[in-house]
Amino acid sequence: MAHEYVTAEDLKTQLGIDPDDATKDARAARAVRAASRGIDRATGRPGHGFWLDEQPVARTYQLDGRIVRARLGDVLLVDEIGDTTGMLVEIGSGDSWSAVTGYETYPDNALADGRPVTGLLRLGSTWGTASARVRVTARFGWPEVPDDIAEAALIQASRLFKRADSPEGVMGSSEWGVVRLSRRDPDVWNLIEPYRLDGFA
Repeated sequence: MAHEYVTAEDLKTQLGIDPDDATKDARAARAVRAASRGIDRATGRPGHGFWLDEQPVARTYQLDGRIVRARLGDVLLVDEIGDTTGMLVEIGSGDSWSAVTGYETYPDNALADGRPVTGLLRLGSTWGTASARVRVTARFGWPEVPDDIAEAALIQASRLFKRADSPEGVMGSSEWGVVRLSRRDPDVWNLIEPYRLDGFA
């Protein structure tokens, strides 16, 4: 389920719009939705973003291409997990699955640092042959939406809101005159770049 990282009310406050002015609510809400989904796409998380699943979800992984050899054992790379309470890890296929023990979450202290678990380390062992499959049932996503992401969404939503006054990509300013809007806001990019998943530009 998609969510927005800031509210229309946050955007109106940022832009100095009277909170009681409801004439711009729909426009503000559209800008917030577009900014949030744009950030999801730019960071490689379309459809899920940085939100935590409300309930545990089962996801199945083939081992081929997902195993990293480490000194202490094999690490299975998984989608971002934001809550490991009651997490269930199984190996098998079809209707035959067996619970796995003797693994640790990776990287160390991820959840304590406000970041998601991205791998499962099989201590002193492997996850099996390349044909094996692993099923993980957990709450996927981030423990909390990072402040950087919320701030980037607010900046981008502000730009999108103002675009209605600059349909050709230029804005007028009493101080600077006519200013062309850049394609990509450098502040937004600097905020979201550390959160991009590998393979997404």
